[in-house]
Amino acid sequence: MNTRAYAAMDAASPLVPYQFDRRELRSDDVQIEILYCGVCHSDLHQARNEWGGSMYPMVPGHEIIGRVTKTGAAVTKFKIGDTVGVGVIVDSCSHCKNCKAGYEQYCEEGATGTYNALERDGVTVTQGGYASQIVTKESFVLRVSDNLDLKAVAPLLCAGITTWSPLRFAQVGPGKKVGIIGLGGLGHMGVKFAVSLGADVTVISTSQSKEADARKLGATGFLNSRDKEQMKAHAGTFDVLLDCVSANHDYTWYLNLLALNGRMMVVGLPTEAPKVQPFSLINNRRSITGSMIGSIQETQEMLDYCAKHNIVSDIELIPIQQINEAYERMLKGDVRYRFVIDLSTL
Repeated sequence: MNTRAYAAMDAASPLVPYQFDRRELRSDDVQIEILYCGVCHSDLHQARNEWGGSMYPMVPGHEIIGRVTKTGAAVTKFKIGDTVGVGVIVDSCSHCKNCKAGYEQYCEEGATGTYNALERDGVTVTQGGYASQIVTKESFVLRVSDNLDLKAVAPLLCAGITTWSPLRFAQVGPGKKVGIIGLGGLGHMGVKFAVSLGADVTVISTSQSKEADARKLGATGFLNSRDKEQMKAHAGTFDVLLDCVSANHDYTWYLNLLALNGRMMVVGLPTEAPKVQPFSLINNRRSITGSMIGSIQETQEMLDYCAKHNIVSDIELIPIQQINEAYERMLKGDVRYRFVIDLSTL
């Protein structure tokens, strides 16, 4: 079915209007009219082939909010008119031990990305949410509450679950002292969740100018990581650090902030291998743990939690025609804190 979109045609050119055909519905598919799509930093990385392996033409976007317009014959969870979301993955093998355990994001055969990936047939390239519609397997579609501001829900499908999953894994709650490293698209959601879960939250940033925003989001503390004296004064005081920084940085500088059995949860993706001083790990029995998005079940739990507690992302809504400008602004950190595309402008 003919679909309007914006696509990267190569690694160097701006995104441009593009049309392509979505697959016809299979029995377990849901067809969705896309209302909003968040702009993730990984969209830019992949559109510009900064991670390698990009396939063109590429329609980015994996923070999708829309309404069901059609369902396959075997679909039971959704009906026409339902408000739904689609996140970072749209399929997995379903039979490996991780998939069977409900961790399809860690599929041993590789989960299928919403865009710039091959479907399970190994031939068809997936295309994402900078588009008028999408067709997705029912089991990878999520329920979304109409009680929330839908445009601000879109980033929850990536930035939200990427921070929610490690915070829950680390059992963040009352009595825990949590540091959120980096206050951007990921970090601002980390602050909101950690505060809502009852933790004592400090934002750790290289930008002193972000202190006011950090406190508005609910953080009780702010630590300028460029200030050596501040960092020394807070050494050994945090139970959990959530590292949301994708710029290259030295992990050791932050590891020293962790208390006994402290854990640094990494969700940012620097382009260069980070530095780690082994003595900073063995002191206080510290650990570094990576985390990648979350399972479909976790993502649904997060969306339900957000509906109950009225948690959404802080966004700037843009028409699709401003996507290239948004990419340039994103590189400069000129967004508070997530761009979201209004697809009615397509």
